[in-house]
Amino acid sequence: MTTTLKDPFGRPVGNLRISLTQQCNLSCMYCHAEGERTPEYQMTADEVIVVMKVAAKFGIRSVKFTGGEPLLRADLVHIVKSVPAGMEASLTTNGTLLADLAGELKCAGLRRVNVSIDSLNPATYKKITGSDRLDGVLEGIRAAIDVGLTPIKLNMVVLAGINDTEIDDFLAFVRGNRNLVLQLIELMHFHDCSYHGDLNKVEDALASRSRQIITRRMHHRKKYCLDGAEVEVVRPLHNTEFCAFCNRLRLTSDGKLKPCLLRTDNHISIRGKTQKEVEELFREAVARREPYFR
Repeated sequence: MTTTLKDPFGRPVGNLRISLTQQCNLSCMYCHAEGERTPEYQMTADEVIVVMKVAAKFGIRSVKFTGGEPLLRADLVHIVKSVPAGMEASLTTNGTLLADLAGELKCAGLRRVNVSIDSLNPATYKKITGSDRLDGVLEGIRAAIDVGLTPIKLNMVVLAGINDTEIDDFLAFVRGNRNLVLQLIELMHFHDCSYHGDLNKVEDALASRSRQIITRRMHHRKKYCLDGAEVEVVRPLHNTEFCAFCNRLRLTSDGKLKPCLLRTDNHISIRGKTQKEVEELFREAVARREPYFR
């Protein structure tokens, strides 16, 4: 029998995000590493597996692997194979290594992927990421479609004055392909960033052009359907709805339960703990959850 955990504000926890590493083969100009800075320790596969078992016991039915770049972990396929039965596994990647691993990951049980891609222009892509690997990312997307790691969400962080004129290009890229969903993401500025773009006008324009607007259950996020393209807008900053409907618990790559994306002062370490101890720490982490914006 499973027990669903709810925080003091009545929000059930149904989703777990696990950062598997802070290593990355790109150097994106806006990277905030979800608040992790130069961790001295990286969780073992066994530690990750224990956490997933505990999550399953508490009724969590989906896990997303993130980073850094999770495909840099040599034991990634083993970790994916170890996802408990009944738990859907997905992964966020920059796509540079995906072409070679898509088939193995699908066979291991991975359900789908998000691919971070902030420009379709090679020069702009290199400016943002410090790398000229755009062709490899596009190859990875094609490979993921071929093996069925779909629907693929393309994560585009909107950067003022850099890629904000490419939204229509991305709409054209996903248009007519039901395997692709464009996700426009508000820049997370853990410190001042002059590239933060205002998505109000973007979202208003999408709404005016859409034949259908769907409000998703998770986060009350809106999906805009226009001209054969599906677009979601992710706006965590100053967004009371984002917080009110948050159902996620995070685990940092160095083994700390993280109750809130926007806070770094209430983490709980699970390193060296038994499964029974991790269960109690899960309860404590959920008890610490509170909306960042109210």
